Amino acid sequence: MSRAGRRFRVTGTVQGVGFRPWVYRVARRTGVDGIVSNDSTGVTIEAFGDAACLDAFEASLGAQPPPAARVDRIETVPIPPRPMSGFRIAESAATAERRVSIPPDLATCDACLAELRDPLDRRHGYAFVNCTDCGPRFTITRDIPYDRAQTTMAAFAMCEACRAEYVSPESRRFHAEPNACPACGPRLAWRERLEPVAAPQAGGAPAREANAPATADPIARAAAALRAGEIVAVKGLGGFHLACDATSPVAVSRLRARKRRDEKPFAVMVCDLDEADRLAAVSTAARHLLSSVERPVVLVPRRNPVLPSHGAHDLAPPAHGLAAEIAPRNPLVGLMLPYTPLHHLLLDAVGRPLVMTSGNLSEEPLAHRNEEAIERLRDIADHVLLHDRDIDAPCDDSVVRVVSGRPLLIRRSRGYVPRGIALPHGVRRPVLGVGALLKNAVCLASGAHAWPGPHVGDLDNLATLQFFERTVTRLERFLRIRPELVAHDLHPEYPSTAYALARANVHAVGVQHHHAHLAAVMAEHGRREPVLGLAYDGTGYGSDGTSWGGELLLARLDGFDRLATFRPMALPGGDTAIREVWRLALAVLIDAFDGVPPLERLGLFDAVPHNARTVVQQLIARDLLAPRAHGLGRYFDAFGALILGRTDARFEGQVALELNGAADMHRAEPWPFEIRWADTPWQVDLRPAVRALVAELLSDRPPGPVASGGVTTPEVAARLAGRFHATIIAASETLLGEAARRHGRLPVALSGGCFQNDILAERLEARLRPDVEVLVHQQVPPGDGGLALGQCVVADAVAGRRHDHG
Repeated sequence: MSRAGRRFRVTGTVQGVGFRPWVYRVARRTGVDGIVSNDSTGVTIEAFGDAACLDAFEASLGAQPPPAARVDRIETVPIPPRPMSGFRIAESAATAERRVSIPPDLATCDACLAELRDPLDRRHGYAFVNCTDCGPRFTITRDIPYDRAQTTMAAFAMCEACRAEYVSPESRRFHAEPNACPACGPRLAWRERLEPVAAPQAGGAPAREANAPATADPIARAAAALRAGEIVAVKGLGGFHLACDATSPVAVSRLRARKRRDEKPFAVMVCDLDEADRLAAVSTAARHLLSSVERPVVLVPRRNPVLPSHGAHDLAPPAHGLAAEIAPRNPLVGLMLPYTPLHHLLLDAVGRPLVMTSGNLSEEPLAHRNEEAIERLRDIADHVLLHDRDIDAPCDDSVVRVVSGRPLLIRRSRGYVPRGIALPHGVRRPVLGVGALLKNAVCLASGAHAWPGPHVGDLDNLATLQFFERTVTRLERFLRIRPELVAHDLHPEYPSTAYALARANVHAVGVQHHHAHLAAVMAEHGRREPVLGLAYDGTGYGSDGTSWGGELLLARLDGFDRLATFRPMALPGGDTAIREVWRLALAVLIDAFDGVPPLERLGLFDAVPHNARTVVQQLIARDLLAPRAHGLGRYFDAFGALILGRTDARFEGQVALELNGAADMHRAEPWPFEIRWADTPWQVDLRPAVRALVAELLSDRPPGPVASGGVTTPEVAARLAGRFHATIIAASETLLGEAARRHGRLPVALSGGCFQNDILAERLEARLRPDVEVLVHQQVPPGDGGLALGQCVVADAVAGRRHDHG
């Protein structure tokens, strides 16, 4: 038979996932000769053989690649045949045009977990077991192509046994770059907070405490400390966690006090799905997310069963579920499963669920280097469990919840980064989106892909701003992309805006906040045509210089028309009103009752000092230090304060989250509202709803104090919260109906932080779906963590329009 040749270019997530060894085995099975190599744009295969063998080989490339691989595209061209005997894997090569194709960090696979627990295996109990299907990837990578020399594993020389696995095509560890074993790989070390010791050195013996025996097991010591109610800083994949016993109110409260984190929920790591089921109502979709290779924190409704024993340990687990202090007044709990061998060993040894929260003080960046963690966490952790494998790219845990039966990302980071997002229409020039102020994440786009970076956080302190800048630098280095456009928020005081305007040799493009939200949804779905978009959040700088956040836009990528908004409310004291939500409640009451609300009859204000109330009333009356805001999130705060009796919020979105959790939608009827169609933009007026709420509060308020600590009984609060949600859904549907009548039945896009609310998102989508196409987020968060993707595509479209028009 005549011999032929074909070259295959494969792009996608095809590095660090065992793709080349898999190609090698496919070639052996189908009888072709040739070579496969990594480069910075993907994988190249040159294959030679007769036509039938090449056809079989080509068909196999698109069918069932390795579990963690994702093949985006295969390009095939014929090449002249040349003599070659057998098939081999070539060394990786760099090219001028780089595109990240390394995968995110991968949760421990079942095969490695079996080795970890097999007393006869040479990797038994080894905290760094991995293979081509699992283990660290992005967080240990210094540069691409993804090879061991370009990772922090370069410090560890493989022993003969590991080298034999690495070079054997028949091994599960064939070209597994982090491959190691107890004889040659990273090691754990234990440090007492008050006994200074040297951090472990890469490839050397583990650091040892001055008075500790050489055989001391760091896992056993950490487990004993955790069972005793102490706090342990644990070095994971993307940084340090702060761990404590999640069933101990004392331990959790101590961690809250030391971390300076009042009420924001802690994530909890559980040993398996059975334990997750005992602690929370875990749906089928949530179970799939918990056990996925990404291993995010999954938000699920909590419950409090009795916890069973997990085997022998010093102290039996408490006879109750999670400590209430995990997530005060919150019906949800964030659960995750172990995703590293170290986590599995620790959970097995402790025998109870553990808080696993970011290793930092509240609002600071994640600690990820040994010396840094020892210094920064010394006043929080009692002990440190660390190791000598460096983390080059810090990456916080991702957070997901199930909405409408689908995953909705709340925070996109470890497990998802640096996975790219396909842009079917591409961008003309490389562009960087720098996000906004809160929940910052950046994004780089070039050609037909965009790459959102890891979660950065709130840019309100120097440390986080420095982390933001390092994240941009690292992403540009990985991708070898030098942006020509930098897209930023319109807010002139955001640090991200200042950064964009200070960059040299780039063109800065300002993008309106809510336009960027909707453009992100459009980009995820590959849409360029106009959409009717609801952008609902707390705050975003409007193109008129005011604060927006309850917007209906007729959105295109290169611009928008503002069709509708919510009646603005006063924010007495500015940002203080977002924290002291009673101020917002007072503002909407004054507006709804023409300045004379029945405050003395409303229980919320029993807890507000009379002098403070008087000052706020004067600020509103004089229009002094009381900027106006259209944000729907602020209405959630104001109504939530009145319904739940909340005077303050300890973290952003807390009251809205509690109102969502309290709502009973069974037969929930909307309150009256008005829409002022004559205004430009149209204006949703909720004053009738405020008056209706007050009437119900006054009729339902029982005499004397309420046992729940609020101003209503839980049953009444549930009904009122349901009616508020029903009101917002009805108003939104009315707006969209009129917009469709005037502009045509366009697709509807939903974005902004308010669409993390499952009731709002699910019920509005269900009401719209029969008549229109609804676009919702699937790959980036609806909140500000997804904003940079939208900034990228808007900036490209705006710059392209300017170019086309000279």
